[in-house]
Amino acid sequence: MTHILVVDDEQPILELIKNGLRKDGYLITACQTVADVDMQKLHLYDIILLDVMMPGVDGFEYCKKIRNIVDCPILFLTAKTLEEDILYGLGIGADDYITKPFRIAELRARVNAHLRREQRERHSTLTFERIKFDLAAKELWVAGNRVTLTKSEYLICEYLARNKGQVFTKEQIYEAVFGLDGDSDNSTIATHIKNIRAKLEKLNIQPISTVWGIGYKWE
Repeated sequence: MTHILVVDDEQPILELIKNGLRKDGYLITACQTVADVDMQKLHLYDIILLDVMMPGVDGFEYCKKIRNIVDCPILFLTAKTLEEDILYGLGIGADDYITKPFRIAELRARVNAHLRREQRERHSTLTFERIKFDLAAKELWVAGNRVTLTKSEYLICEYLARNKGQVFTKEQIYEAVFGLDGDSDNSTIATHIKNIRAKLEKLNIQPISTVWGIGYKWE
């Protein structure tokens, strides 16, 4: 089920949004301040609706804080209509904005449009919390940072990630990545994985685990 996070300090607006979007079958988590948002669950949301003018940390500041750890669309709900404010919001990572007061039909249409676009784009991406594979470009990203991998390193990562949780021997990984006609041997897999781990360690993430006596898996 599509999960939407809404943050707005005005309870009547939260209720309006919740009632409106639930008609489309979405699961809604509503918070009146950013302090109420569980940072550990940010990766679960398919779209975030964020009020700009809130006490404490405002929407602009919160967007800057989370943009590198979420890749879902962020839509600002704002009473600010000056072009410079709108451009600033888009410049720090928002995908769209809706000016207050708004009609709930417009909000539903905007949200649905962004979700449809995300569904199309996700056919060419593979995402695990902070990690995203751009399958078309053959790139691995962690929290918005592109990891510089060799072609072989990337292919090993993609293969393991596509089969998350499954354990593979070095021989199986080698055959899947390089084929039967590879000009090396499966002992190079251990070296590649060592190099991959060193690169990912710099970004404080380690998704490849060793299953002793068997091989490796993506967790």
